[in-house]
Amino acid sequence: MQIDLLVNAMANDMARVGSLQFMRSVGQARMRWLGINEGHHSLSHEPDNNKDAQEKLRKINHWFAQQLAYLAGKLKETPERHGDGTMLDHTSIVWVNELGKGNSHTLDNLPIVIVGGGAGFKAGFHDLGGSIPHNRLLMSLSHSMGHHIESFGEAKWCEGGALSLS
Repeated sequence: MQIDLLVNAMANDMARVGSLQFMRSVGQARMRWLGINEGHHSLSHEPDNNKDAQEKLRKINHWFAQQLAYLAGKLKETPERHGDGTMLDHTSIVWVNELGKGNSHTLDNLPIVIVGGGAGFKAGFHDLGGSIPHNRLLMSLSHSMGHHIESFGEAKWCEGGALSLS
């Protein structure tokens, strides 16, 4: 329902930017509809060799991917009011986690998926590599929308400037 509201708000020019956050980073959401009774945060801290926890996290991420696909589908079936094409053609959806791995709190290899064509970024999975924080990605998104900020969040996480994801 939140996705439908977001798409409708954008289609009616009530909003040009939106965000969906399904839980706090340390939230203990229990996704019982997936058959998972443990809290997401606790599962994310299990060791890599805990196959049961890894399978539950895979199921959770699959569900998140389904939500992303639903959002992209709704935008694709909605004509753009100001120009040609669909809303997806003029929108950038970014799916990002603030950590590369939950159990070690590393900033290495942050998983980032970009869908749509609105910001001129190449759609698909992006591996920033190394220890590049997502703050630099958020700076890039801001720049693509005409807001040339010098940092996003703490300046130390923005060293090296905006990223090129084209």
